[in-house]
Amino acid sequence: MVLRIYGVAIEMLRMLRPVMERIGSKDPNLGDQLRRAATSIPLNLSEGAYSQGRNERARWHTAMGSAAEVRACLDVAEALGYVDGVDEELRIKLEHLIGTLYRLTRR
Repeated sequence: MVLRIYGVAIEMLRMLRPVMERIGSKDPNLGDQLRRAATSIPLNLSEGAYSQGRNERARWHTAMGSAAEVRACLDVAEALGYVDGVDEELRIKLEHLIGTLYRLTRR
């Protein structure tokens, strides 16, 4: 089963790329953490889509945690002045991902 939300995760990753590069140029550690969290989302979605039972939910929980980590990395980068605000469409996609994953984990 391929989840529709997987496409949203990939699109969000594309949108994040220039932001990750900006953050990474100012703070390599935060940039790396953001990159790892962001790439973890579609990877865990894909793995969860082909898992069963608890393994499936565990992957979705991991993806949801990674999405929350991406949100926190963006907040930290804004607070430290590494970026001048994050595109609202990117924030909306991120919140959509988190909400969908929350619902998936509650099935």
